[in-house]
Amino acid sequence: MRIKRGIYHFKKLIKVAGFAAVAGEMEEQGPLKNKFDKIFRGSMFGEKSYEKAESKMQVYSVKKAMEKAKTKPDEIDAIFAGDLLNQCIGSNYGLRELEIPFIGVYGACSTMAESILVACMFLETGNLKKTVSVTSSHFCAAERQFRFPLEYGGQRPLSSQWTATASGAVVLKGDEVEIFDENAIYVKSCCVGKIIDFGVKDINNMGAAMAPAAKDTLLRFFRETKTTEKDYDLILTGDLGEVGSKMLKKLLQEEGVMLKEKHKDCGLLLYDNKKQDVHAGGSGPGCSAAVLCADVLSRMQKKEIKNLIFIATGALMSTTANQQGETIPSIAHLVFFKAN
Repeated sequence: MRIKRGIYHFKKLIKVAGFAAVAGEMEEQGPLKNKFDKIFRGSMFGEKSYEKAESKMQVYSVKKAMEKAKTKPDEIDAIFAGDLLNQCIGSNYGLRELEIPFIGVYGACSTMAESILVACMFLETGNLKKTVSVTSSHFCAAERQFRFPLEYGGQRPLSSQWTATASGAVVLKGDEVEIFDENAIYVKSCCVGKIIDFGVKDINNMGAAMAPAAKDTLLRFFRETKTTEKDYDLILTGDLGEVGSKMLKKLLQEEGVMLKEKHKDCGLLLYDNKKQDVHAGGSGPGCSAAVLCADVLSRMQKKEIKNLIFIATGALMSTTANQQGETIPSIAHLVFFKAN
């Protein structure tokens, strides 16, 4: 049901049937170390390149999520996936072995929320019955594509964030017989982000570039659904990091919205910023996907969280545009999960 342009409420019961998250050794050293389905050792995981390693990680998270959902690949109507690499090769090459109808999406670090909301749009129509949403990122692959080869040894400014080596996957099911399950997690509504450009050009300050997009999406959702921050147990952004999180709270405070402890950021949950040298926090599409699928959805199953806003942010830049002096346009997609 269309509430307003870009904001939709799902009439069909769209259930989270299974989810899984995997990560690398750096992520294992963080607060969520015991919550991942698998930790991949080294940087190539036995493969010949970082890109192949990312594909291996992503397909594993999908298989594990399907296993938890007691679902086989031929029962999945479509898979919605993307990553940070050119032409989304992390997804394309990794998922080809599953032979599932594939829809590629790209929203940079917002890809997990985007892939979930697009899947839900299809599930709502009834044309698809069961889908998978997945994304990933790999520190080494992203560094040499967006910044410098690791061998260069360039110094990162304190405003920069650490690209997560991680992947998260969610199996979604649109119930044909709409029988409410009090133990299930449902996707109830979503807000499609708009491209917001605050004029930031510094590729080492993604948080500042993305915070205005998070503000825009969140305010639109509150306004059109006639809700406030008080109606939700957790407002989870991903991943603004330390700089962007502070900026978002300040921008919303100017609008009369006080997030306070209701807000957490995936970029600050994945790592221990005091003990790990990640500077302003984590980033990459795998960051928010891993935090959502390793920790937050499990807490919803336990009824620790009942009303969740998951709002993933993405910087829609490229090295080519940045070198041409372009600013960094950003976007934030929102998904509302509910557990009763």
